[in-house]
Amino acid sequence: MNQHEKLNYVEFAAKDLESTKAFFSKVFGWSFVDYGPEYSAFSNQGLDGGFFQSDSCSQTQTGGALLVFYSADIESTLDKVVNNGGDIIRPIFEFPGGCRFHFVEPSGNEFAVWSEARA
Repeated sequence: MNQHEKLNYVEFAAKDLESTKAFFSKVFGWSFVDYGPEYSAFSNQGLDGGFFQSDSCSQTQTGGALLVFYSADIESTLDKVVNNGGDIIRPIFEFPGGCRFHFVEPSGNEFAVWSEARA
């Protein structure tokens, strides 16, 4: 449901659109709808969005926004990221109220995963 003046959609660049789609499908169970050869959309993932063909990417070191996934089992999610072609750029670290790690997907976009503090 669209809500007035609320975040509704996010778009990311993708150097390798097919590898990016495969990564998110395998790690997070996403499905995609292609709109031509250079754009693919996802929905029902907390925020709808899409990937467009481009040589650019989004990383925090260059001022890009960081989108953060939640995981009830952060170690399992980290394993899935690594086993499906993601690169861990910041290993699991603690912060007040939880822990998280940062990764880069096959097209170079940075994301993070957080969870409650580990016991």
